[in-house]
Amino acid sequence: MNGKNSADEINAKALEQAVAGMCVGVPATAGASGLAKELARLMPPLVFRDVLTRGGWYRLGGVLDDSGNPLADDLALWVEAELAAHGDALHALMEAYAGKKLTATRLLGKTHYLVAPNGPNASDFLQIEIEELQEVVSHHLFSGEEPGSLEELIDPPRHQLLPAQPLGLPFFSLRRITEVGEFLKRIAAQKPEPQIVHRFFDAWQTSSAGNATHFSNHWVVAVREHKDRYHQPILQATPVAAVNGLAPKFESAYGAKGLALYDALQRFDRQAGYPLAWFFHMLTTKTVPHAVANAVIDDIQNGFRYLPERDVNVVKDWLHRPYAF
Repeated sequence: MNGKNSADEINAKALEQAVAGMCVGVPATAGASGLAKELARLMPPLVFRDVLTRGGWYRLGGVLDDSGNPLADDLALWVEAELAAHGDALHALMEAYAGKKLTATRLLGKTHYLVAPNGPNASDFLQIEIEELQEVVSHHLFSGEEPGSLEELIDPPRHQLLPAQPLGLPFFSLRRITEVGEFLKRIAAQKPEPQIVHRFFDAWQTSSAGNATHFSNHWVVAVREHKDRYHQPILQATPVAAVNGLAPKFESAYGAKGLALYDALQRFDRQAGYPLAWFFHMLTTKTVPHAVANAVIDDIQNGFRYLPERDVNVVKDWLHRPYAF
């Protein structure tokens, strides 16, 4: 490990600790906009914006005793340890805790994506994911029939859940900090050929969209990092449209061409807030059919030129080597 990499890792760790500490001190009532303000104070001169909130998910919580006091913080680890202590026999575990009136909890969550551009290129931005969590009552443990599997015991079907009674106030917790440009470089180092996420960013950079606005004003990146069976890191990145509320809607009759198609594309771009939005949503949200790209180039070749040359080249390149997320 060279000195530069070591220094970078130290700086990244210090930043992670600082943001994690900030999350503890900011009440959830401040909302995502409050987080953006605190991040700006923490990391001047970067200007953060809350561009997307994704909710509707949960993760397993802990275990409460019959008086509602915490018995374990991690439901899955606790159940696995107790199962091992009972000879890995689920029925023995059920018998041992029958009548103990234990309750499992879960954490209801939503993820706030906050971004700050730190350079001129599309991938030049810092992305911080902060979770807003609230622990609630989930379900009774060991109180009914023996479940079919360990997974069903700790995460039963929805109809077996109790009303989601809150067990405390919502709170913030740091999920991930991503220097997107550096993350994309790490992905590029994995394989010699360009990955589709790099082509997506390159298309934005060279198109009218990249000339009009920064990528991070309208998109975030869902990142994933895991190890393969050889314990080598596998990195993945998927663009996600930063749409809160109603998504842009493509309204056009099948097979539309010429002026009708041009009007539909213009309406879509106005809803999204930047030029050539229909193309990028075509590759990700699937709200625009792939056939539209062919129809656009057919129009261009027939003399109806409603796209600037840079955008024509982007669409042609995709037609020559199509991809999608």
